[in-house]
Amino acid sequence: MKKIDFRTDVLPLKNELYRLALRITLNPAEAEDIVQDTMIKIWNRRDQWDEIESIEAFSLTVCRNLALDRNKKAGSQNTQLDDSHEPPDQSYASNPEEQAVQRDRITLVRRLIDELPEKQRSCMQLRDIEGKSYKEIADVMKITEQQVKINIFRARQTIRQKYIETEKYGL
Repeated sequence: MKKIDFRTDVLPLKNELYRLALRITLNPAEAEDIVQDTMIKIWNRRDQWDEIESIEAFSLTVCRNLALDRNKKAGSQNTQLDDSHEPPDQSYASNPEEQAVQRDRITLVRRLIDELPEKQRSCMQLRDIEGKSYKEIADVMKITEQQVKINIFRARQTIRQKYIETEKYGL
């Protein structure tokens, strides 16, 4: 077993934990609180670190569970991600009309992702945005690798289908 150090092994995960919490809660302030609570929970279990196979998977699992618990407790309805967090990509066109169309498409895809069931949304977040392997996602979500693949496939298929419908018929 590798000796785990909070400073070098856990603290660098804070941005990844934040993105996961943000994807689940869709609330930046709530995501920050969840990351802080995750760090506290991990620190409080430091006497059990030797038993943990992957501190990253453990941290992501704790973060995911805290975010899901907060959502249930608040009874929150998913709201849209605030566009101010990610500046639009200016490299695709210099034409303002094309830029506006691209921003609308990005907003549509975000909305479609937000409408996915939680498991599909989390699997897609961990795979496509965080770049995790199927095994890592399975460990975090406590499901099989096959279930991870199915959730990602269904999420992508749903987004593709709804995107085409929307583009075809308009908003």
